[in-house]
Amino acid sequence: MPLILLLLAILVLVFGPQFWVRQTLRKYGRDRPDLQGTGGELAQHLVERFQLDGVSVREGREGEDYYDPENRVVSLSSSHYQGKTVAAVAVATHEVSHALQHQEEHPGFMRRQKRIKMAMMIERFSVMALMVTPFIFLLTRLPQSTLITLLLGASGMIASLWVQLMNLPVEMDASFNKALPILEEGYLSRDDIPGARKVLKAAAMTYVAAALASLLNIGRWIAILRR
Repeated sequence: MPLILLLLAILVLVFGPQFWVRQTLRKYGRDRPDLQGTGGELAQHLVERFQLDGVSVREGREGEDYYDPENRVVSLSSSHYQGKTVAAVAVATHEVSHALQHQEEHPGFMRRQKRIKMAMMIERFSVMALMVTPFIFLLTRLPQSTLITLLLGASGMIASLWVQLMNLPVEMDASFNKALPILEEGYLSRDDIPGARKVLKAAAMTYVAAALASLLNIGRWIAILRR
């Protein structure tokens, strides 16, 4: 019984944030014709207002909202780009806030970009090493190659977790130090601000959910290594 309760607690901890994020975006993703414009229109307006030189706004794939610092692109999913919803307005402002961080050379944002590149290199090396290790085992017959494979696999996951954790302060800053004050200037009514705050929290919580999922994967590898 204690083991079952522990497993349930882990599942709630890992998948609970993901469920809450989806429910929040669905709740505040209802059409609101009374809003001033779509998420895409607001994003373009904010880019012009804050004079974010070289930053463009585009409609991307559904479920993918992000700011690409390499190409200086704010990409919004179709429902947020075209939608007149509280969720669309809040998410659009959140992503433009990352462009603001970039322009201001926010220390956390700039550090994150360097760490992301480093983590991607580690992950690529990890994947390549995992592909090569079985051939090394066939050639050498060394039992240690299995342990090496597991360690290499875990290194990629640890790098992913590291990046997710580094993202959290940057996401919180974008949501609550930049996006929320902008929305409170009159882009949303006072009655809609609490809903927008929940959406902005959900935007940051996506990284919490990703970090917890990475942590669960690392836990699995640790369990394998202990056998």
